[in-house]
Amino acid sequence: MPPKAIICGLFGPELLPQEQAFFQEIDPFGFILFARNVETPDQVRRLTDGLRDLTGRADLPILIDQEGGRVQRLRQPAFEEAPAAGRIGDLAGKDRDQARRAAYLQALLIGAQLFDLGISVDCAPCLDLRIPGASIVIGDRSYGDDPTLVADLGAAAIEGFRAAGIVPVIKHLPGHGRALVDSHHELPRLDQTRDLLSQSDFVPFRQCSSGAWGMTAHLVLTALDPALPVTQSACCIEDVIRGDIGFDGLLMTDDLSMQALSGSMGERARLSIEAGCDLILHCNGDLTEMRQAAEATPPLSAKAQERVAATPVVTARPDVDRDAAKAELDGILEGSGA
Repeated sequence: MPPKAIICGLFGPELLPQEQAFFQEIDPFGFILFARNVETPDQVRRLTDGLRDLTGRADLPILIDQEGGRVQRLRQPAFEEAPAAGRIGDLAGKDRDQARRAAYLQALLIGAQLFDLGISVDCAPCLDLRIPGASIVIGDRSYGDDPTLVADLGAAAIEGFRAAGIVPVIKHLPGHGRALVDSHHELPRLDQTRDLLSQSDFVPFRQCSSGAWGMTAHLVLTALDPALPVTQSACCIEDVIRGDIGFDGLLMTDDLSMQALSGSMGERARLSIEAGCDLILHCNGDLTEMRQAAEATPPLSAKAQERVAATPVVTARPDVDRDAAKAELDGILEGSGA
């Protein structure tokens, strides 16, 4: 029996007995870590080793959001931090090749740290555009407002993550940059035409549609489906994400506990799977909510299993010279004045 098509959050830095029992019962596809789950490198390694022992899977997907800048769960002094994607994007105005190299090196360094901690998947890069006047929820998490630049630097980051043995997750399909409100708190609605979105917001995702997993955006595209958010819209997933963009990788929801969505956790999970998401993501560690979501979630589908096999979790440690990569990245950033 394949694992259940759910990625679960944890309550704290150690597995609780009730969590162990629940996870053994449902056999989730993977887990996601947040700041509340990390204290020191040794503690994170014990936690990730424990999750693999619990499931009996060496290739267990263990995720984290480690983009750099505002969104990184691993923080100093215990862990290395990274600059925001926007800082790297700003380099491109002076030297695009150097910006591309910086994007690669940053992902390589982030990935090498994650691999050493037993984390196998990073929810990055963020391929949303930085749109003036939009909600700051994206802001400098984006490489910039130029779709081709975001695509170029995003592709370099994907290459860097893969070189470090980390599966990248492109987000937030098909583009969150124009949202006027933060989907953590309410549901954004985008009223732009499909043509405009296809020629701008969709471009980075279209050009980075291979070699990564993907995460949906909790927002409504009124030109395609005025009633349902992308995460729960078969039209948006099949016609835009799978069709126009051409993304055929493993597709997960953004966090189902975000306030952009409505209904019970079971309803949120069921609608997302029925719409075409391969996996649901539940992050806040609330065991009652997770149980509701898991009860409405089927095992990983045959098609989703094929997508996992096409971009598998890496178990053999790649050879990464972190000192050399850091020295080169620091030289690029310092030399640019960015």
